[in-house]
Amino acid sequence: MNGVHDMGGMDGFGKVEPEPNEPMFHEEWESRVLAMVRAMGAAGAFNIDTSRFYRETLPPHVYLSSSYYKKWFLGLEEMLIDKGYLTREEVATGHAMQPAKALKHGKFDRANVERVMVRGKFGRPAPAPAKFNIGDRVRARNIHPATHTRLPRYVRGHVGVVELNHGCHVFPDTAAMERGENPQWLYTVVFEGRDLWGEDGDPTLKVSIDAFEPYLDPA
Repeated sequence: MNGVHDMGGMDGFGKVEPEPNEPMFHEEWESRVLAMVRAMGAAGAFNIDTSRFYRETLPPHVYLSSSYYKKWFLGLEEMLIDKGYLTREEVATGHAMQPAKALKHGKFDRANVERVMVRGKFGRPAPAPAKFNIGDRVRARNIHPATHTRLPRYVRGHVGVVELNHGCHVFPDTAAMERGENPQWLYTVVFEGRDLWGEDGDPTLKVSIDAFEPYLDPA
């Protein structure tokens, strides 16, 4: 979707200022949010792409004024309400008001946390041969879906060259909407800076993105 989260190539936000010796978490609550998101995902309440989509749907003024883990928290809250694991009344009161909805994978105890919380693998058998080869020129499709996509706005309509083939993987666009894994080939595509930004672009700049096959047409 063309939300405020898709900030690649946009001006006016200032340069990135790395924080020296940045800690993993700035506040204890951030680690708890990460744990809740990972635990609920591992228990089958949602998948990683659905989780990303809910963060993307935060209103622009909320998204831009929220820290990284506050975005995670607000997305998680809305997602669990929509899926029936929480109600807005329960959030407001801070306690359960109805029997808990069953989770797909049930509960797991402390002894199994490390095993369960390992991130899953997303490679899948290919349903068809790859359409593109390394070195092929491809054009990123000019798409504007209202739902989740991993194709950045700033490359849409532009021509690049296939540099790598990463094999076949779960397709985020359908997984996010819980319409199945729909495995697709995944490529690294390299774009010239001038092709993306025009004559004002840095002629020495190249930009690489990972693009799924449905995002691409032959150039």
